[in-house]
Amino acid sequence: MSSPISGTLAALCRHPVKGFTPEPLPDVALAPGEGFPFDRLWAVENGPSGFDPAAPAFIPKQKFTVLASLPRVAAATTCYDEADGVLYASADGLTPFAGRLDSAEGRAGFAAWLGELLGEEARGPLQVVQAPGEHRFTDHPQGQVSLVNLASVRDLSERLGVEINPLRFRANLYVEGWPAWVENDWVGEALKLGGAAAQVFKPIVRCAATHVNLKTAQRDLEITKALFDNYGHMYCGVYLQVTTAGRIAPGDICEGPAAADRRA
Repeated sequence: MSSPISGTLAALCRHPVKGFTPEPLPDVALAPGEGFPFDRLWAVENGPSGFDPAAPAFIPKQKFTVLASLPRVAAATTCYDEADGVLYASADGLTPFAGRLDSAEGRAGFAAWLGELLGEEARGPLQVVQAPGEHRFTDHPQGQVSLVNLASVRDLSERLGVEINPLRFRANLYVEGWPAWVENDWVGEALKLGGAAAQVFKPIVRCAATHVNLKTAQRDLEITKALFDNYGHMYCGVYLQVTTAGRIAPGDICEGPAAADRRA
């Protein structure tokens, strides 16, 4: 029998505010039915989104300030301190912001700060909304945790002749050591992730958010076109659903299904 396809967890990232700065983590505890810790807890409405915190439901990302529609969002650097509950934000030419997004005052303050950054590019009015309970502002209502295979990103980079920053894909988990694109064949399969386990839910269809250079806040690559032209799809990464609780950290072994066990 073939051995499981083994890789290594290279990095963990969270995005406390949807669309904003990825934050690397030293470790994280995953659990079934729970969102990735401190990931996409808040989002900024770009005009009324219809989100109701009393009856939270999936809202399309186009309703929020995200890179797909507003590349200038990448000009903001944000960092959430979970110990004191404060979000810090900075951008060239603006006074830094610090405030608690679990307070009405803090949410209003961040929306005003962001309004200065985006100016007329935002439809507005801007308003920060908070995810209640286990709700998360993910791009798919059942996409609990996102994972990107770094070999797949490198393969695309080689075909384009440019180095692509994997953080463009805004994943929670980045894995090294798997063959390129093997993850697209694993829908429904079980993965072992350090001390946790998960099932692959579906490949992630990419959008114009990946076109944005995170350093310049400008669109400089047509990633979606490149994916389709080179592979006939627009996938990069997969959504996972956690099946067994456990703690994971960079350096942990990530095992996919054995080659002989993979489904046609």
